[in-house]
Amino acid sequence: MNGTFEDLAVGKESARMYVSGKGDSSPVVVVYHPWWGLNDDVLAYADRLADAGFAIVAPDLVRGRTASTIAEAEQLLSTVDEDHANAVALAAIDRLAAPEGPAKIGTVGFSFGAAWAVWSAAKRPTVAASVVYYGTVTGPSLSKATVPVLGHFAEDDPYESNENVEAFERELRDAGRSIFLHRYPGTGHWFAEPSKDAYRPDAAKLAFERTVSFHREHLAAVRV
Repeated sequence: MNGTFEDLAVGKESARMYVSGKGDSSPVVVVYHPWWGLNDDVLAYADRLADAGFAIVAPDLVRGRTASTIAEAEQLLSTVDEDHANAVALAAIDRLAAPEGPAKIGTVGFSFGAAWAVWSAAKRPTVAASVVYYGTVTGPSLSKATVPVLGHFAEDDPYESNENVEAFERELRDAGRSIFLHRYPGTGHWFAEPSKDAYRPDAAKLAFERTVSFHREHLAAVRV
């Protein structure tokens, strides 16, 4: 772990936020964790992005809880305070978008976190590009933002059906937004998370490289 944990003020609460690679001239990316919580896979991913030249912030959306099994994650998910998670997701962006901060911010969301990676662009104009890993969202937020979206999806995924992915892509295109969607053969949900049995290193590496290139392109001008 190369980064540090910092406190993030959220109303009357304080949430954890992992910070890695922070630098005044670095393009900034906010990483939203999957339903397992802010675990070691997410911290390692944040550090890899930092090593690629980004300043990374990964907020904790679930008040410090983590899960290691599907049953635990389902229980955690059933008790998520969505209003709190929304506030944390935006507070992380607001903290970075101070007057002296970057003009453009990128987002990455894994599964559960994908919704915030896309939704935040409709709430904060500083978000300039969104990346999702095997997670979709539909609804008004897609037409209330204009930023491009990069999607990484599995070939065989019981948590994200082909119909869900197609609806996600269709709504984005209908809203006039650019979407670059990739399917990874021989993969399932969580293919980019090393601690999971579904991890496929070659697919994870390719998805990471595409994410880096995408954010380098769209966050190139980090200050106005």
